[in-house]
Amino acid sequence: MQTINGFSSSTSYSRHTLNFLFRVLSVSAKNPHPYSTIFSSSSVHRLQTKRTSAPKNCENPSLKRLTSRIVELTRRKQLHQVFQEIGYAKKRYGKVNTIVMNAVMEACVHCGDVDSALRIFHEMEMPDNCGVDTISFGILLKGLGEARRIDEAFQLIESMERPTVLGNPGMSPEVIYGFFNALIEAGDLRRAHGLLARYRVVLRGGGPSIQMYNLLMKGYINAGCPEDALAVHNEILSKGIKTDRFTYNTLLLACVKSERMDAAMQLYAEMKDEAQKIGSHYLFPDTVTYTTLIKGFGSAKDLHSVLKIVMEMKSLPDLLIDRIAYTAIIDALLSCNSTKSAICIFGELLKRAGGNPKLRPKPHLYLSMMRAFALRGEYSMVKSLHSRMWPDTSGVISTAVQAEADELLMEAAITNGQDENVEHELYHLTTYAITMSCIQRVDVARRILSNIVTKWECVSWTNRGSMAAVRVEALSGFTRSAFTPYLLPQVSLDDPIETIMRPFGEAQPLLVNLDVENVPMRFFKDEVVPIIDEWGSCVGVVHREDCNQLNTSLSSIMRSPPRVTTSTSIGRVIELLLEKKYKMIIIGRPPYEYDGTSGVYRSNLRAVGVFTSKQLFNLAVTESEELEPCIYVQHRHNCE
Repeated sequence: MQTINGFSSSTSYSRHTLNFLFRVLSVSAKNPHPYSTIFSSSSVHRLQTKRTSAPKNCENPSLKRLTSRIVELTRRKQLHQVFQEIGYAKKRYGKVNTIVMNAVMEACVHCGDVDSALRIFHEMEMPDNCGVDTISFGILLKGLGEARRIDEAFQLIESMERPTVLGNPGMSPEVIYGFFNALIEAGDLRRAHGLLARYRVVLRGGGPSIQMYNLLMKGYINAGCPEDALAVHNEILSKGIKTDRFTYNTLLLACVKSERMDAAMQLYAEMKDEAQKIGSHYLFPDTVTYTTLIKGFGSAKDLHSVLKIVMEMKSLPDLLIDRIAYTAIIDALLSCNSTKSAICIFGELLKRAGGNPKLRPKPHLYLSMMRAFALRGEYSMVKSLHSRMWPDTSGVISTAVQAEADELLMEAAITNGQDENVEHELYHLTTYAITMSCIQRVDVARRILSNIVTKWECVSWTNRGSMAAVRVEALSGFTRSAFTPYLLPQVSLDDPIETIMRPFGEAQPLLVNLDVENVPMRFFKDEVVPIIDEWGSCVGVVHREDCNQLNTSLSSIMRSPPRVTTSTSIGRVIELLLEKKYKMIIIGRPPYEYDGTSGVYRSNLRAVGVFTSKQLFNLAVTESEELEPCIYVQHRHNCE
């Protein structure tokens, strides 16, 4: 672990945040917020500070509404709409203030468009514009840090030492801490130490603050070195710097990451003793403290300690148990295989969410519950969670989450009734009853699998749901496959494609210099048509869906033709048609063929045939038409 040198004083620096540099919402704050201790592995503490300067038109109600609108669009990641809004505002007001432009920069950073943020920053620097302030530098430093563009961030912070920038606030400890946090987030601890050594003159008045050490410990944790974060604690004690709640929460997280729960409980006891000794409310454990401990004990599968921490949380009247804490409790209980306790806490969460929408669970909590119950084969519980996930959750349910929820429902159906208790009950039943039970759950699982095949474009064979799909297919039998295979009884996949291709002349190619209005009826007949030049070489293919206007030339809408040679296997061509969703493949001779007359190899680029998806399915028959073992292809879906 490296030691921070170059400071002679151990006095704690002012407790202003560095996150005010990164959050535009703190711009409107008029009073500093008390030192906060809200912390997780992906967040920094959020405090507010006064602005160094305020634009003259900052009190314009219209611009305040515009700023709120930009913040809302930022949360939705609708950056294009943000630019439209700011364009309308500039036309209406002529020039907007720094607060609004900072909000636009924050939107760019939040959406990952750092180049646009740089462009806006340089526009703000122009003499006729609103100028930049500390917030502007902080937002841009954050974006450059997240984009790992550290060299540009150093150039930006060096520009603050020059008074050439309009509204340049000059170097300040807050900016140094802000850039230090950006380096920590980027995982560049070496340059973070270099930053502190270079600008120690700016920080000399306050010496190394607890904020600096807190960020340094967070950097070690993010870099996967929690033991080094614990070593920083010894340096803090040796310098006599007073610790705060954020320090203890960071140390607890380091203990959890290093799987040292005994050390975590010692720090937890020390935290409570220190808070009682000095009588400071801001040092007592908060929701983040308890949540970190619960995650640690959940990973260690220590159910007794998890329940003990939960009971202590519930006994504190002033402690607010938020959605993150509830989620951590339920995940820990599920990890300890205490599903009954998890259901009780989940029911409590839903009950409280009825009066407080901020407590509505996220979709991933429903997935965690469904995973646990699907493994146990409790189909009714998984089905209930599956049906309530859409109306009862908060946030966006991604396609991946929806697909996993469907797969877990199928897994629960095929596993239904196979846990130990149910097997003990089935032991006393007749063979007929057991057989009927198995048939029923296979039928239910087959219906779910059929819905999955119909609903999603592809079925992955690399995740947990694929194992359930394989079980369903195996128990259903080949003649009842949910993937509706199409059979090719007279085709060998190893044969060359020239054995079944259609001659190129029969495809009736069109000349490249024609317009759509010259051959409109051709595209009513054929879905895709090959295009040739005046020398007869195939230069492209035109699809029916691309023919939107009659006065369009075929050359402007044709696509590059997928090509194979006559020696390509039929199996490879079928893979291209199904995986790439090609509608026509052009078949030509090998690029060079041997001329026996001259004794040399000559180039041959002319197409000799085509093969289309329509031809493929004309060759195929359904499984009901052909029950003999044969080659088959998977219809409609690409199985990864």
